[in-house]
Amino acid sequence: MLSRIAESLYWIGRYVERAEDTSRILDVHLSLLLDDPWAPEDVVCASLLAAMGRDVDGPVVAADILDTLAWDRKSPASVLGALGAARENARRSREVVSAELWENINVTWHEASRPGRRAHPHAFLTWVRERSAAFNGTADATLSHDEAWHVLILGRSIERADMTARLAAARALAGSAGPSWVTLLQSCGAYQAFLRSARGVLDDAHSVAFLLLDPLFPRTLMSALVVAEQCLDELSGRHEIAGRHGLTDRGRSSEAHRVLGMIRSELEFTPTTELLDDIYHVMERVQRACSSASDAVARRYFPRGVVTSWKAS
Repeated sequence: MLSRIAESLYWIGRYVERAEDTSRILDVHLSLLLDDPWAPEDVVCASLLAAMGRDVDGPVVAADILDTLAWDRKSPASVLGALGAARENARRSREVVSAELWENINVTWHEASRPGRRAHPHAFLTWVRERSAAFNGTADATLSHDEAWHVLILGRSIERADMTARLAAARALAGSAGPSWVTLLQSCGAYQAFLRSARGVLDDAHSVAFLLLDPLFPRTLMSALVVAEQCLDELSGRHEIAGRHGLTDRGRSSEAHRVLGMIRSELEFTPTTELLDDIYHVMERVQRACSSASDAVARRYFPRGVVTSWKAS
């Protein structure tokens, strides 16, 4: 597989996951503002923008975060921007992407771009989650589980870990004004799985432990990190990704493995009470680890000199 194809698949996985997770984060915070009239809108919105890596200059309201994180077509950190970037990368890798998967991405982009979507933000964000689930199911059913598959899942897993960390960081920044941990579980579709795991114990400690550390539920931070490491193992154990710009060294992707393994071990062995006490800084370290691992993957497998940033400059 050519390195340029590998790069496109990696970023398809990241951008589709980013669109889904950003829609989840936006939906839970907008629902909080609607359900709780006493919630300070400027605090909730500013903490969300800060956790998403955006500069906050002056008072921020719900319309501002929608413009920034949902409707901005030029920024790959927004829902529409991420969907557009995923479509562009799929167009570049049509020889590997199945016809059904291309159709899913293409239709999603065109439907998401309709002007009428802005009138119903909650319905739009729910629809994006549904389309992302359809994408993942189509990819699972129509792609061979070879190097291309593992590159796609690697991108999705690193993005999922990063976005779960951002979700937790936004909650920590908002403090008591933010959504409860149980609400965050609901936004990730994890509430019922959490109830079965916790057996009715619904305190913050158990909620945090499940969202960050549960190894079985696919949307937790720990699960995403483990899957990313497994993908790196699969890629290093198969034929090296080849191409004019590809690298020829063999063995484990040691740098990416080291970074992801270190942060996974920190999460695994840190007591839950300590995670709660320092949740924002721990999540910052997770985000840095995901960024470093992504850079290491790019250096090994992708064309040299090509840099794809998390957000628009």
